[in-house]
Amino acid sequence: MSRWRWRSLIFLIYVVIGIYVAWVYDYITPAVLRDVAEALLAVFLWFLILLGVDLHIGG
Repeated sequence: MSRWRWRSLIFLIYVVIGIYVAWVYDYITPAVLRDVAEALLAVFLWFLILLGVDLHIGG
């Protein structure tokens, strides 16, 4: 494996462990995930918002 791939793999493992630790210690909650999902939908589907579509998830 090339050096670039090893660095990418180590970085990915680091991020996955960080997400797990943040979830266990309640820094990431289902409400936070819902808010992030709504924000991402709004960013990528902004034209639907201009047409009056509500992109709020679950409420």
